[in-house]
Amino acid sequence: MNKSPDPRPGRGPQTAKRLADLIGKPLADAFRRQGFASREIVTRWPEIAGPEIAAHAEPVRMQWPRQKDDSNIEPATLFLRVEGPAAIEIQHLSGLIIERVNRFFGWQAVDRIALRQAPLARRPRNAPVKSIDPMVAERIARALPVADEGLRLALGRLGAAVKRM
Repeated sequence: MNKSPDPRPGRGPQTAKRLADLIGKPLADAFRRQGFASREIVTRWPEIAGPEIAAHAEPVRMQWPRQKDDSNIEPATLFLRVEGPAAIEIQHLSGLIIERVNRFFGWQAVDRIALRQAPLARRPRNAPVKSIDPMVAERIARALPVADEGLRLALGRLGAAVKRM
């Protein structure tokens, strides 16, 4: 005798749901509250702005001006969180950032950038630094024709560090 699955929810064979299906709408709502029409500007920021800019700045929100009518949508102001020392450079690159963001959207979505100096929320993790091999450093130092022992050992360590890269 073959039993058919129970039609009530939560009964019968369980199927796993993708995380994107579970959090997609709440995540989209959270981005929309920050003025982002699309969450891709945050999730794909390094691709949009470029890795050099993304290393020092990240989008916080977009502020759209109040619209008088639906016929003419005015561009938004993109607020960026920027590390303090990089703020001047990011300010000088604001025209390039606006161009890249608008190219991503395919229309003039942004016409102004406002900077907020603060530590970045998402810091890229640096790979752990590998230590140099002392045997390689010693072998390089022995091969150098330098009379000063301290300088020769320092150059050997430098050579081993360059070689590991």
